Order: sequence, then structure tokens, then C-alpha cells
Amino acid sequence: MKAFEALVAEALDDLPRYVQERLSNVAVVVEEDARPERVERLGHDREYGLLGLYEGINRVERASGYHLVTPDRITLFWRPIIDEVGPGGPESIRHEVRKTVIHEVAHHFGIDDAELERLGG
Repeated sequence: MKAFEALVAEALDDLPRYVQERLSNVAVVVEEDARPERVERLGHDREYGLLGLYEGINRVERASGYHLVTPDRITLFWRPIIDEVGPGGPESIRHEVRKTVIHEVAHHFGIDDAELERLGG
């Protein structure tokens, strides 16, 4: 898990400086897998292989009263990411982690899945 966390840290460090500077009140964590109840609560099938998850109030929806709130949370799930990559090896895992980090950071900035798909992400 430490090696996976290092890949996540690397992906965050590789984000453009202007993105890093605008990440606000968000924690990034790694978990083995999303609990089925959590996946179901999000409206997905229990067997859905969730790679990452953004939970919180995105930057677009924050109002003037946004303060003293718990940090938003970006979670990367290492087991589904490894399963997604298959026998691809370390560089494939690095690429998938980077892609997932970018996807979840985009949610932090208010970009939804439909817009990400339209943009090719």
C-alpha cells in the first residue's frame, strides 16, 4: 500500500502548480476498496469497480458561508485500479493512478462525469 500511496503523491505533485494552489480543504486518501453499501448509495451496482471517489462540496458550489467544514475527500481505491490495469505492470498502474487522480480533482473543481467524458477524460 505504501508504494501505491507514493504513486498517488507523485500524481498530485505532477499536477500543474495553478491546480495545486487551488486545491482547497481536500484530503486525499487511499483505501483498498469501496464498500458495496457506499457504491450502492452512489447509485452504482454493488459490483461496480469504483476506482476513485470525490465526496464533498466542490469549489463551484461553495458559498460565502463555507467555513469550518470537514475537508472534502478524494479516495483512490487501490484494488480496483490494480484490477483495471491487469497484467500491465508498474507503468500502467502509474498511468491509471494519474488518470484517476486527475478525474477526482476535476470533480473538486465542479466538473461532472458527463463533462469529463465529453472532454475525453
